[in-house]
Amino acid sequence: MSGFAGKTVSTALLNRARRGDPAAQESIYRLFSTPVFSLAARMTGSRSAAEDILQDSFIDVLRGLQGFRGDAAFSTWVRRIAVSRSLMYLRTAWQRRATLFRDLVNDDNADWEIADAQTRDPGTGMDLESALARLGDVSRVVVMLHDVEGYTHAEIGELMGMSESFSKSQLSRAHRRLRSMLAEHSSGPGEQDAGTA
Repeated sequence: MSGFAGKTVSTALLNRARRGDPAAQESIYRLFSTPVFSLAARMTGSRSAAEDILQDSFIDVLRGLQGFRGDAAFSTWVRRIAVSRSLMYLRTAWQRRATLFRDLVNDDNADWEIADAQTRDPGTGMDLESALARLGDVSRVVVMLHDVEGYTHAEIGELMGMSESFSKSQLSRAHRRLRSMLAEHSSGPGEQDAGTA
């Protein structure tokens, strides 16, 4: 479930923040910093990128307060900014080339992905977060936006400048890879050997 769910900002707090009240702006930052950071870290696979995205997102939030009309919930607006900033990071020239190379050359080869020592140790098993980190950037973003943040395939396609069917196929492919990775790591080497004996 999205970390933005249930986060609300009162009209009074929003009005104070619009007037430049530092305490009100800090309250908004404290309320949304964790979900923005988590979303950015999961989308990019990088804590350092997520820190930058968090700061850039809140600069956008504070600059855009006057223009926020309330057509959607404030949390939805902040989430949209964080998603946009995360996608902008992933679209940088270097990142785009790295993603294209990794996804086209060998998308199924986990060695191309950056994984921590625990993920690489077959005896420790794998959690969903580790499995997500091993997906390519595009697949991970589609999973995060659809399964965690609740975006539709049409919305994801629009955000990524692609079609709705692109989002659907990426999600299907990502789900297959996740199931495979989790199944592979949930059964230890002893269990696999026993099944083939």
